Amino acid sequence: MSEQHTPRSLIVTFYGAYGRAAPGPVPVAELVRLLAPVGVDAPSVRSSVSRLKRRGLLVPARTAAGAAGYALSPDARQLLEDGDRRIYASPPAARQGGGWVLAVFSVPESERQKRHVLRSRLAGLGFGTAAPGVWIAPAHLYEETRHTLERLQLASYVDLFRGEHLGFAATADAVARWWDLSSIAKEHEAFLVRHEPVLRAWQRRTDTPPEEAYRDYLLALDSWRRLPYADPGLPGELLPEGWPGDRSAEVFAALDGRLRVAGAGFVTPEGSGGVNSPA
Repeated sequence: MSEQHTPRSLIVTFYGAYGRAAPGPVPVAELVRLLAPVGVDAPSVRSSVSRLKRRGLLVPARTAAGAAGYALSPDARQLLEDGDRRIYASPPAARQGGGWVLAVFSVPESERQKRHVLRSRLAGLGFGTAAPGVWIAPAHLYEETRHTLERLQLASYVDLFRGEHLGFAATADAVARWWDLSSIAKEHEAFLVRHEPVLRAWQRRTDTPPEEAYRDYLLALDSWRRLPYADPGLPGELLPEGWPGDRSAEVFAALDGRLRVAGAGFVTPEGSGGVNSPA
């Protein structure tokens, strides 16, 4: 397991890809089995699950058979559903025009810690900084931004606006100030270096063994799901020539099409009563 793929991140990725379909809590023993192919040992699974529980993303519950398990909290489900719209969007849908959403916030000095949290969350959603206290993102991120601010009880500090850029600088030049495009491009290139050879190897094969498919898909998804947040889907005409984002999206989409369904066969081996089987 590389430094990029932390146990906690891989558990969240598993729930996003497969765990949500479970009819009940996922048993701890199953989580241990399902994280082993991507290099996470049992103690790391248990400690990471405890941290996710403390963050309110997982809730402890008993399975129908009485085993200890964990289910997603309502907030976690909303978080994953919002993420789906980014993670599985095709490049044309993600990069269409439609204006901008602006977030302007004011936090009293007595609550300045929330100022840091707001900046961190807006940056995590993919917002760029247009000016101190003024954050900007493509308009299609409005719903997810609203959900996030409400979930974190930060909405009362923020005003959201829709608009268009009217000058005076060219919009492409302004976008290059609002986002660190060079850094984002490097993240796309790193994804391609790690996962394009994996896709090429699968394209040469005629078989798709479930455990191998599951392993490679979970690692690819764990890498990819961060990218649509670093790169919030800026319109293509505003990006530098040769932008690698569309190519990395194509590689992920191809891996998703080849491996996700096959990987489900490892999550729920036939006749095993695994996590996606009826209780």
